[in-house]
Amino acid sequence: MKLLALETANEQCSVCLVNDTNTVFFALNDQPRAQTKTILPMIEQGLQQNAWATDGLDVIAFSRGPGSFSGVRINAAVTQALAWANDLPVIAVSTLQALAQAAYREHQLKQVTAVFDARMQEVYIANFVLDEQGIMQAVSEEKMLSYAKAQAEIQYEVVGSGAHLLQQDTRFGTVTPNAQDIATIAISLAQKQQWVDAAHALPVYLRDNAWKKIPEQGKP
Repeated sequence: MKLLALETANEQCSVCLVNDTNTVFFALNDQPRAQTKTILPMIEQGLQQNAWATDGLDVIAFSRGPGSFSGVRINAAVTQALAWANDLPVIAVSTLQALAQAAYREHQLKQVTAVFDARMQEVYIANFVLDEQGIMQAVSEEKMLSYAKAQAEIQYEVVGSGAHLLQQDTRFGTVTPNAQDIATIAISLAQKQQWVDAAHALPVYLRDNAWKKIPEQGKP
């Protein structure tokens, strides 16, 4: 099974190609707000290096949010375009789940509270526990909460860009998910054919007014 995984929901951009369970290409660009310029060349690079064609893929996986509004939108748009053009199924992976998977990959943490900075004095938060297949699974609902309310949701070690907003002594605030984590989660789902068509490659923002202009959101 040939899988393409994309991650642009946070500031960086990464692409991963997996053949069955073997990673055959991984590239990451951490230049801020450069996803629109870098994602397509990175995909093309990976395909060329492996002599793959887009229509030869079996599935595309992407980070569907929550996360950066523009980053999540770019991820979903590129996934939809490629999937529609090549009649491919898609797998939407929670960015919070990918963050939890990154914590396991980097630090072998098996129980985490994944937290992203959502700006506007809020965070995205959910709790995850490692299953028998080595995949981090949600044990609580994904939420967007104020710092104070998020404190009550903490069950385990806090990881991610919002960790320092809830715990000043956090050790894992720099953990960041990438396309490898998206691929790891997606492969386990693809093996069961748990995918959808391109029309359902939809972003998840959690913030109801994410689409509004900055003045309408009440930002300074």
